[in-house]
Amino acid sequence: MSVVVNVHEAKTHFSRLLEQAHAGQEIILAKAGKPYARLMPLAPPTTGRRPGRLPGRIGDDFMKPLSDAELDAWES
Repeated sequence: MSVVVNVHEAKTHFSRLLEQAHAGQEIILAKAGKPYARLMPLAPPTTGRRPGRLPGRIGDDFMKPLSDAELDAWES
């Protein structure tokens, strides 16, 4: 649920509104009674990649040189 706040009030209570947004509250900033901007929390940071999290292994032949036919297929 969003809360609509006018710009003057937002400037006066910015720290409080920032804490509310950080807690998950969406705040609509209004200028002259019309929605103007939205203050909302950032998406949580991704955990990033972790090697080895998927099942399976790469076969030993993965690092073998490609045959001439395979090289031609890649180059054409």
